[in-house]
Amino acid sequence: MPEGTIECDVLVVGGGPGGSTVATLLQRQGRRVLQLEKDRHPRFHIGESLLPANLPIFDTLGVMEKVRALGVVKHGADFESGDSYQTFQFSRAIGSTPPHAFQVKREEFDQMLFEHARENGVDAREGVKVERVELGGIGNVTAYAKDADGAALTVRAKYLVDASGRDTLLGNALKLKRKNDKHQSAAIFAHFRDVERRPGDDAGNISIYNFEHGWCWCIPLRDGITSIGAVCWPEYLKQRRGRNEEFLLATLARMPDLARRMTGAKMVSEVRVTGNYSYICERMHGPGWIMVGDAWAFVDPVFSSGVYLAMHSGKQAAATVGAALDAPAREAELQIAFEKRIRRGVRVFSWFIYRFNSPVMRHLFAYPGNQFQLEQGVISMLAGDVFDSPLVMRKLKIFKLVYAAYGVKNLRAWIGELVTRRRQARTKFTGGNTPVDPA
Repeated sequence: MPEGTIECDVLVVGGGPGGSTVATLLQRQGRRVLQLEKDRHPRFHIGESLLPANLPIFDTLGVMEKVRALGVVKHGADFESGDSYQTFQFSRAIGSTPPHAFQVKREEFDQMLFEHARENGVDAREGVKVERVELGGIGNVTAYAKDADGAALTVRAKYLVDASGRDTLLGNALKLKRKNDKHQSAAIFAHFRDVERRPGDDAGNISIYNFEHGWCWCIPLRDGITSIGAVCWPEYLKQRRGRNEEFLLATLARMPDLARRMTGAKMVSEVRVTGNYSYICERMHGPGWIMVGDAWAFVDPVFSSGVYLAMHSGKQAAATVGAALDAPAREAELQIAFEKRIRRGVRVFSWFIYRFNSPVMRHLFAYPGNQFQLEQGVISMLAGDVFDSPLVMRKLKIFKLVYAAYGVKNLRAWIGELVTRRRQARTKFTGGNTPVDPA
């Protein structure tokens, strides 16, 4: 074998939650797994709010206590409701998901999962960027990479798992990546200290706020840190002038309850901005390769689905790849079943995401009713129960009918608000007052 060449059964590109999940589970099957991450842990990442549906995967991986040590317990999510807020407690879900989740600092969480993969025997390497791949089907995958010092590495693998996140290695290489025309947004965010938390058991809950140009998250983390960010229509974010700090603080000041909770808070990180949030790849698999998590698609983080979908698809991909390696003739059949399952879960979240900022959805989340267990069905969706519960799916179908009926009834108000929002989006940003110290 030429110097600088590695042979393995499976090459996993990416060191995030999806990549570490699939790498660990494939290694446990007895495969030789090489996992390459272009950066070095710890590296900052958003997506700090996990779902109850993550917990069974933590048990499968054997990392539950490690996650518990890193996280803040999250019993639910709250949404604005008039002058107060409405809390959706995970314990009221009608599915089988656990009654809580965790909020984590992603740099710690991702590093833990990556190191856990290594502890399970994965050849997990950091600072190695895959630059080019050649795909020739099962048993004939070649990747060309370079480490941080510029040294070349050639990998010959039987299978490739693209878990490269928003870099979407294969999505770009094969020209599969497309903007999601149904939902475009961009985000601006930072970490703060001394933000007021909800009382009692709600202290670890995520808070979701709406404003005229998008929505905002407020996520309690360990050590008194709170992650706060705004997901905005791109037209609004493009208006920013001057310092990003001023723009973020002025945006957060548009939400009175959030501004009140941030009185006396201090910004303790740089402000980060990311655009073109929503995309999807036309395919998620092919001969000898498969995509997991954000490498295939990303919609919007409003329901904290990103990490769960990445880890769930990583778990399913491990089973799919393992079976395909054992029976190559079944690869297409296995991949189609994998795709059908993953698309189904993403479709459930997407339906709510595309409509979240509509007047109808805001009203239904602010003033929920539990007739026919509809509120509990929505809570089950918020908990991540979007794959295997026919009961939850039936409740969500009824919820869609209620949404449609309410929308028809209030069509004139909805159109009026849409016109106002578009007009506001064309209004130049002029700054604003905020009680937060940006230093």
